[in-house]
Amino acid sequence: MNITDVAVLVIDMQQDFLSPASPLFVAGGPAMVPNLQRALKAARSANASIIHATRRHRATGIDVDQSRRALFAETGGFLVAGTPGAEELPQLAPTSGDFTVVKTRWSAFFATDLDALLRRLGTHRLILTGVQTPNCIRATANDALSLDYATTVLSDATASQTDEIQLSNLRDLAAMGVEIMTVSQFELSLGL
Repeated sequence: MNITDVAVLVIDMQQDFLSPASPLFVAGGPAMVPNLQRALKAARSANASIIHATRRHRATGIDVDQSRRALFAETGGFLVAGTPGAEELPQLAPTSGDFTVVKTRWSAFFATDLDALLRRLGTHRLILTGVQTPNCIRATANDALSLDYATTVLSDATASQTDEIQLSNLRDLAAMGVEIMTVSQFELSLGL
């Protein structure tokens, strides 16, 4: 099967979001990694596009969003390009044929070439995965809807600090018109 109009976006699956020692640790993140691996395997089997959106900052912190500047200064920095904390988990890292978009804000669309890349790929359906749902997933979903992409969030391949936060945000996203599905439902939608 060749699904040319579907793209899976892997958002912020980086060490500084998934390491308990990091000030940015997303508590629900590590547990959903196997589900995200399944989703990527399904996408690759269907020849869907895979795009990794990673947050990277300069060592000075000049490009850190205002809400995190104090934390960046207090902790000596995070998600700094070239450091281990900015690296994606090895089991989720891009493979041949995947794309990468570097961002400095919550939305993967803000000040990046993601929209241009998706249009060049012929994408109409965008599947969102990664961390964390109330911030980067939600901001990216808002922009995707505004740009008229059919937008889906995989409920068990995204994560938040708590189950309560995750469920609340998934309900809000559904009310906005985002399709919510599980990895199993995604696999079925691809005919796998």
